Amino acid sequence: MNRLTTIFGGAICAASLAFGAMAEEKATAGTVLASVDGVKITVGHVIALRGRLPQQYQDLPDDVLYEGIVEQLIQQTVLMNAIKGILDDRTALGLENEQRAFLASEMLARITEREVTDEQVKTAYLERYDAAIPEQEYDASHILVATLEEANELVNLLEKGADFVTLARERSTGPSGKNGGSLGWFGKGAMVKPFETAVLTLAVGEVSAPVETQFGWHVVKLNDMRNLTVPTLDDVRPQLVMELQEASVEVELERLTKDANVARVEVDIDPSVIRDVSLFD
Repeated sequence: MNRLTTIFGGAICAASLAFGAMAEEKATAGTVLASVDGVKITVGHVIALRGRLPQQYQDLPDDVLYEGIVEQLIQQTVLMNAIKGILDDRTALGLENEQRAFLASEMLARITEREVTDEQVKTAYLERYDAAIPEQEYDASHILVATLEEANELVNLLEKGADFVTLARERSTGPSGKNGGSLGWFGKGAMVKPFETAVLTLAVGEVSAPVETQFGWHVVKLNDMRNLTVPTLDDVRPQLVMELQEASVEVELERLTKDANVARVEVDIDPSVIRDVSLFD
């Protein structure tokens, strides 16, 4: 929690105890609520600050929130006025950065708030899912051993009726051995190529011949397989809207940057300069 949030929390507590009935009047954004050494605090300031408060404060009663925000703005103004006469270069540049960041975030928010139409969402959905052939997932188990001879022995035991899970727990050197060799569900590309190839050639319930990978020799059993379900438009609508908004931001930022007169100066300096606060001395 930062210092200003702490101040605000204290102001809320004081306001909830001190707030009382008062005559109401029609307010405008310019209505002055207080002044600190001539610096005015208005209804507009209160509204702007409320919108940027953490969510924990947003749901407080309006009367408590109003008084707390006014009190916070008064305290912030007192502190601001106190430092104005003792600003150093580092603080002044930091202020410029804060202003830059604030205005940039406001512009991004305005771009993001531009309406994403239902037609755009439907088009994005069709481009991603309409022509998609459902991919398959596989549920397989394996027994991993060090040599081909061991793997062949395991295949012979399984052909004679040995239990795969029991053999995996007793003989597998892989981490899945304790789980009976189960690897759970996985899709194409999740396993190394020789292992995946073996899985794709098996029927459900079938056990492979020994398969070699960089990890050793595997005896693989395909337990089950299924098609991945293609999500509905409603399932993915929020994600698609967010992606379209992000794409809109990228396009607009590229346009604005292209239209701006950006001139980077090539300066050969040590990047560690970013840590040299003594440059402000």
